[in-house]
Amino acid sequence: MTAKEINDLMRRSPDEAYRALLKELGRYVYVIVFNKLRSCGTNEDIEECVSDVFAELFVAVEDGGVNDPKKLAGAIAKRRAVDHFRRLTTNGRNTVSVDDEEFPEIAGQFDVEEMSDSSEMRRILLREINSLGEPDSTILMQKFYYNKTSAEIAETVRMTASTVRSRCTRAMERLRTSLSAAGITR
Repeated sequence: MTAKEINDLMRRSPDEAYRALLKELGRYVYVIVFNKLRSCGTNEDIEECVSDVFAELFVAVEDGGVNDPKKLAGAIAKRRAVDHFRRLTTNGRNTVSVDDEEFPEIAGQFDVEEMSDSSEMRRILLREINSLGEPDSTILMQKFYYNKTSAEIAETVRMTASTVRSRCTRAMERLRTSLSAAGITR
C-alpha cells in the first residue's frame, strides 16, 4: 500500500485506512516484534508491543507525513520491541542488547522480509500437503517433517513399506503439480 493510497483512504474513512494497514502490515510487524521479544516476553508482551507499534503508526499516518508505510512500520516495530526488551529484562548487565548498531554481525544474520516470505511459503506448502488427503498427507509429513523411514511410517498408516514408498512418490508428483499451480517452482 502506497502513501497516496493511505492518504486517500484516510480522507474517506480513517477506520478503513487503519484496517488496511493492519491487514497489510500486521504479520510483518508481528515477526519483527516476536523475534526481538521471544527470549524474554510472553505472548501478551508481544501483543502489547504490536499494539503500541500500530498506535504510533496510526498517529504518524494521521499527521500525513508517511512516505513508505512498510519502512516506517518496520522502524517503529524495531524501536518499540527494543524498548520492551529492555523493560522486560531487569538486569541490564547480564543481557545482550538487540540493537543492530551495537551488534551488526548478529543483526545482519536475520532478514525479516525473507523470514516472513519463508513463513508464507511454509503455510502454502502445508496447505497443499493437507489438500492431498489421507494417507498421503500423513506420509509426506512423517517423511519430510519428522524424518521417519518408510518402515516407521508403514506402522503408523498400517501399510507395507513398499506401499508407503510408492504412495510417497505419487504424492510428491501431485504436490509438485499443485505447488507449481500456486506459483511455487523451487
